[in-house]
Amino acid sequence: MAGIEDVARLAGVSTATVSRALSGKEHVSAKARARVEAAAAELGYVASHTAYTLATGRNRNIGVVMPYIDRWFFSTILEAVETTLIEAGYDLTLYNLSGGQGQRDKIFNDLLLRKRVDAVFTAAVAPSQSELEQLTRMGKPIVGVGGKLEGARTFVMDDTKAARLATEHLIALGHRRIAFIGGTEGSDREFRQHDLRKNGYVEALHTAGLSSKTQWVAYGDYTIQSGYYEAKQLLGDPRDAPTAIFCACDEMAFGAIMAAKDLGLRVPEDISVIGIDNHDMSAFFELSTIDQQVRQQGIASAKRLLELLEDPRLEEHVNVTEDLEWPVHLVVRSSTARPAAGAR
Repeated sequence: MAGIEDVARLAGVSTATVSRALSGKEHVSAKARARVEAAAAELGYVASHTAYTLATGRNRNIGVVMPYIDRWFFSTILEAVETTLIEAGYDLTLYNLSGGQGQRDKIFNDLLLRKRVDAVFTAAVAPSQSELEQLTRMGKPIVGVGGKLEGARTFVMDDTKAARLATEHLIALGHRRIAFIGGTEGSDREFRQHDLRKNGYVEALHTAGLSSKTQWVAYGDYTIQSGYYEAKQLLGDPRDAPTAIFCACDEMAFGAIMAAKDLGLRVPEDISVIGIDNHDMSAFFELSTIDQQVRQQGIASAKRLLELLEDPRLEEHVNVTEDLEWPVHLVVRSSTARPAAGAR
């Protein structure tokens, strides 16, 4: 079986250069890296993970913590993070919190503290102060998306600003009777996203001199089914139906569009619908939405973690507060338009 010395001899470089090249380290020229990779492939050499860990103290493995794995946002983030890590030669270990507090305690107080992961990525999960302190003591940096983490690095979309932009789009079109389908309290236990998006909706209405009516506010669980049910109740009232609906996520907006059509209403002629996410199916539904570039968030956060792990001074600032506000953009499609004359 070929060893690192054989690869070095064939490539005409030192064993240290072979080690740096195959572990993805910098300070190796592109030409030398290519020779090393070609020699390793020719000899069938595979670097020993155990040897690498003993030499560097690293496992080239990232712990990923999510509340769910069966929702579009989280599966999309996971795909982007995993692809970025694989390209850099890293593995990931996935942990989800669907098992309740006991499972969470085991993940943060045991599994993540073992030496099997070098860093931690969280999506819509807020580690407690004690959980964060433990990770910091073990020298494990954390990067999160979905909300600000005091004492950690995060990529954060301003949920209030995104909701305000969606509502302002409807107001600019001339809508005055605007309903809102938000998330229930249990749908986001960490950052109260449901409150932030409702706040943006209310702020936009009040700035325009409009009032938010209790009967035009409903709550779902960020699924198509809940959006369908709640929209049908809002639109089925012949006495006081809205002319537009802002949904706190695209999947609920898909349900709202389907409910409107089942009631014989035309979108957008009779009812306008807008969401947040820019879900992969948004273009199919011709849905106007707020694009939060989910895949790009995953890629950027994974790259930030990799940068930290390459920082020779990481021990001096393992985890510090560093918030990057993630930009959002309005994407206008065919689901929103000016209300019909006399329907405002």
